[in-house]
Amino acid sequence: MSSLLVDDIGELVTNVAGSGAGGPLGLRRDVALLVEDGRVAWIGPTRDAPAADRRIDAGRAAVLPGFVDSHAHLVFAGDRATEFAARMAGRPYTGGGIRTTVAATRAATDDDLRATAHRLRGEALRQGTTTIEVKSGYGLTVADEVRSLRIAGEVTRETTFLGAHVVPAEYADRPDDYVGLVCGPMLHAAAPYARWVDVFCERGAFDADHARAILTCGQAAGLGVRVHANQLGPGPGVRLGVELGAASVDHCTHLDDADVDALAGTARPDGTGTTTVATLLPGAEFSTRSPYPDARRLLDAGVTVALATDCNPGSSYTSSVPFCVALAVREMGMTPAEAVWAATAGGARALRRDDVGVLRPGARADLVILDAPSHLHLAYRPGVPLIRRVLHDGVLL
Repeated sequence: MSSLLVDDIGELVTNVAGSGAGGPLGLRRDVALLVEDGRVAWIGPTRDAPAADRRIDAGRAAVLPGFVDSHAHLVFAGDRATEFAARMAGRPYTGGGIRTTVAATRAATDDDLRATAHRLRGEALRQGTTTIEVKSGYGLTVADEVRSLRIAGEVTRETTFLGAHVVPAEYADRPDDYVGLVCGPMLHAAAPYARWVDVFCERGAFDADHARAILTCGQAAGLGVRVHANQLGPGPGVRLGVELGAASVDHCTHLDDADVDALAGTARPDGTGTTTVATLLPGAEFSTRSPYPDARRLLDAGVTVALATDCNPGSSYTSSVPFCVALAVREMGMTPAEAVWAATAGGARALRRDDVGVLRPGARADLVILDAPSHLHLAYRPGVPLIRRVLHDGVLL
């Protein structure tokens, strides 16, 4: 059994309540961490560190759990840089450009799609993302959705069937028929390759009735529920997600009091947040010049908040969780500690995982060593490459 000691850690973010100075990050100082067989085996004062086969000197830097990006779209072809430039010149975002990516994705080879997914996964990993969720949704045929999920499964275990991203052009006048396809042959073929089902419940995409039908069919097939909700305007997505026990409702840009109350009503029995997580995606607002979600409102209501990239070619072509952390602090009313927690433990909650997003004995040895003395620098120094080293499953990258 091989072992690795990371010692001389100046600040360790554990996300374990009651650790060290307490607070949301469970900060500990002047500690070391032992890894054995891909798991955290021991955490304690540097002076008490046990012997190990290998050693990394953190040099008094900050160490934190690897980021958990719980919302990403990595399987696609082409890009939409021209669309982005048009938005920056004043054209509003409507979501209609998804069909452009659908056409490019259908025309691409498996190797083309695989190359993009692996490139973006590697890009995210180098920036500290050790766990990532990847959706389908740019194929919108039975064969293309299945191959998208197969390719997604090469880079993550957290795969999501998003056959209900938009109604494809060939079904534009027959949305009921497309919903029947998604609930029937498409779901039957895709479910073996997915852990989750998702729907873009939004104007111009799927209404509440169609979304409910697809999500309940997904549940019947054994998939967990996620929902794209309330991005482009007020709507039923958040409350539908709560009704169906969704692990996460994502975007949450336009919420009314009833939406916030519904989320708050899913409080966990142990008082540590909510069972339905509000996943906020500030990269999308940055890239579309849209209003940012009010994270402060959600946090003050006791709602568990996660941060994710929404990495996709149309509305948020970033794989950088540190960038999203900085945006959340600057634009969404979050403290640096809240944003770091949301990008680590919050993302894990959104995936209903307890083995990632934390650093404690038994957890996966997914961690990042910053080129900085404190987690505060992730927001304090935006745009600076602060990820010095990454351990993923105990392997130093």
